[in-house]
Amino acid sequence: MDKKISEIRIWVPFIIAVTLVAGILLGHLIHSNAGESKTERKLATILSMVKNEYVDVVDIDSLLESVLPELMEGLDPHSAYIPACDLAQFNENLEGTLSGVGVTFTMSNDSAKVIEVVGGGPAQKAGLQAGDRIVTVNEMPVSGQGLSAEKVSSMIKGEKGSHVTLGIRRSSASRVLEFDLERGEVPLNSIDASYMLSDSVGYIRVNQFSRTTYDEFLNALSDLMTEGAESYVIDLRGNLGGYMEIAVFMANEFLPAGSPIVFTRTRDGKDDRIFMSDNTGSFHNAGIVVLLDEYSASSSEVFAGAIQDNDRGLIIGRRSFGKGLIQRQAQLPDSSALQMTIGRYYTPSGRCIQKDYSNQARYRNDLVDRFNHGEAFSADSIRQDTTEVYRTMHGRVVYGGGGIMPDIFVPSDTAKITGYYLNVINSALMHKFSFDYVDTNRDRLSVASDLKEFETLLPSDDMLLRQFVNYAAQNGIAPRWYYINISRDLIVNQLKAMIARDILGLSASYEVINRLDSTVNRALESILSGEADSLVPKN
Repeated sequence: MDKKISEIRIWVPFIIAVTLVAGILLGHLIHSNAGESKTERKLATILSMVKNEYVDVVDIDSLLESVLPELMEGLDPHSAYIPACDLAQFNENLEGTLSGVGVTFTMSNDSAKVIEVVGGGPAQKAGLQAGDRIVTVNEMPVSGQGLSAEKVSSMIKGEKGSHVTLGIRRSSASRVLEFDLERGEVPLNSIDASYMLSDSVGYIRVNQFSRTTYDEFLNALSDLMTEGAESYVIDLRGNLGGYMEIAVFMANEFLPAGSPIVFTRTRDGKDDRIFMSDNTGSFHNAGIVVLLDEYSASSSEVFAGAIQDNDRGLIIGRRSFGKGLIQRQAQLPDSSALQMTIGRYYTPSGRCIQKDYSNQARYRNDLVDRFNHGEAFSADSIRQDTTEVYRTMHGRVVYGGGGIMPDIFVPSDTAKITGYYLNVINSALMHKFSFDYVDTNRDRLSVASDLKEFETLLPSDDMLLRQFVNYAAQNGIAPRWYYINISRDLIVNQLKAMIARDILGLSASYEVINRLDSTVNRALESILSGEADSLVPKN
């Protein structure tokens, strides 16, 4: 008897899932007065029987909550069910703000160490500083509790207007300091870095396409133009996307009037749209290079596709992710939501760059398969679908069916990566050393107003490297100088970048990191050598 009950329990979620599939896929028929199909009535009857006649009392709501995520994932890889309790956090990044106190911290040595205080946030107004250690949240211990960064973050965040008390240990204070903070809106910046690569070339790194991204992007472009920028490197590597409309606004800045930016197509055609440039952009004559990698997706591909298909600039890096599906979020009566795929987007040449997802297991493992196949290291290893041939506005051949292929391929650079380097990275010793170094030297380093002045305050590269190697040895990783010398430049560069972030912010960190970035250097070379000149509009 117990075995039969167990078997029935196994089937209940499946029955409910089938019911829900029918309800979602055929629900429009119900509301269009077309009447219910026989299958719908049958499935509704099954659900009613389970609810009213099944031998045990079934918590239908609980079953639905467990089945809905799998149901939506069965449609395509990017449709999703979002429980009410997760909806606010799900939307935070896209809205460009969160409700919190405005600190970025890292868990190191089982301690929450503040590495950045967001300008204008409650924490900055209250006087928190980079280098502070969060030891309690609402009098609950944080240090030494084995908590994850996600857990500590969830303790600190909360509804706007609510309060949280942080216990802070600071090197200059003999006792724990208490800060009572009123949570408020904290901006989530989309621009990680904005600076001049050369006298005439500006660099902007965009991490997402949120509601605030266009304004941030335009401000960065304008500031760099004031500094003398005539060309721009737009770094979208690792940018998973966001709002498509924001990518359209950004592309519009570089395209002359009447240039197609993106097409969207839906099942019934009622929501099909064509987005064209309207000549309001301010950078029509600027040079542009866009950087992509395998983690550049969705809106990143919209922007890059518009630039490439209009022959407006070069795409440099590696093949992008290949996500050409459009989602719309619909809130449900209980404040949960469906993130439903409602269409596909197409680049100006007419290509849909969505890769095949008929086998979702293969889809989820695609990036791993690319790596194993050698695509990160050789353009010849890229499995491009050459049957989907399209042409740009000037006749260049481009392909659909699986991401944006760069005009100039730059392989992943692993020449300086050794076992020693991987050991110190995986043990987080570089982060720990950098934080401790700044902790000891903060007063001396904080007088620096820019990166040039900052670097004069650091020891020589050889001295910095030796200090770190000794630190690593004290923490269990023995020196292996043959491998250390191979990784020397990489280690020193990353140490400087980590220290710079703590003192000068994230943009300065990227300015240091990018010195050894082969993709950034190839982009700069393409601009300075005139390689991209043919793609710059002439007055």
